[in-house]
Amino acid sequence: MSDSIGNAAGVIWKFLNDNGPSSANKISTETGLSKNDLQRGLGWLTCEGKLNFEVKGRTETISLV
Repeated sequence: MSDSIGNAAGVIWKFLNDNGPSSANKISTETGLSKNDLQRGLGWLTCEGKLNFEVKGRTETISLV
């Protein structure tokens, strides 16, 4: 299980590195990650201190530190 979480985290990191700040929905749609894998990967990267979260109105944007 931790291998798949690590893989999801890698996919998310690469997507954000290549595309810049994005919403969780866009990351999931563009990468093909399931909502569960996306949430787990985001949690992994957050614990490592690699993500910023910014809320503007009703939109949350995720970016790399």
